[in-house]
Amino acid sequence: MSLLSLASCSGPAAMSEMGHPPRMTTTSDPTLAPDYRPVTMPMPPLQAPPSEVGSLWRPGSRAFFKDQRAAQAGDLLTIKVEVADTANMTDNTASSGNGSENFGVPGFFGLKSPVIGNNLLQTSSSSVANGNGSIRRNETVTLTLAGVITQVLPNGNFVVVARQEVRVNGELRQITVSGVVRPQDISEDNVVTHDRIAEARISYGGRGQLSRYQDARYGQQALDHVLPF
Repeated sequence: MSLLSLASCSGPAAMSEMGHPPRMTTTSDPTLAPDYRPVTMPMPPLQAPPSEVGSLWRPGSRAFFKDQRAAQAGDLLTIKVEVADTANMTDNTASSGNGSENFGVPGFFGLKSPVIGNNLLQTSSSSVANGNGSIRRNETVTLTLAGVITQVLPNGNFVVVARQEVRVNGELRQITVSGVVRPQDISEDNVVTHDRIAEARISYGGRGQLSRYQDARYGQQALDHVLPF
């Protein structure tokens, strides 16, 4: 009865959202999230920036008077994610084996068994194994969202975090992108693409009425992990 009651319920979080759409999280500082951890990376030795006496041009600037790109913690930038992955893999394996053994002692001490004769032990074995596997995967994700620089590393690289939530008809979509970006990989219109983000973590998912029906019940998930067959 306890397993049936566990399988029939969708969890406290789902029960709390009965009768209204999924709740959206409040806008907050991503560095205050419980799972946030500052990023540390191997760093080259620091070097003093070159000084240009009497020059109005700053090395690395894209604009004459001011660099419009994100450059410090708290600045915003646009992140474009265009993932188009295709993977095909097929594996075929086959193996077979046969074996037989006969063991006997003829006339052991002048004795002979009328039942088994001289063969005291006779064994045989046979095995056949066949395996076929195939994987076909096509994934396409196209996203554009704004992120914020949460940390400037000692070598000048930026740690960026972007989060977005969209709720439509009781279904909440959550998008999260994080990673490390070089300043020179940010374009002059303050945009960086996902293939320029190191240690990238891209998550696209959500929850809601339709997502609940696509997930197996907790009781079924528990039985799938426990039952050996």
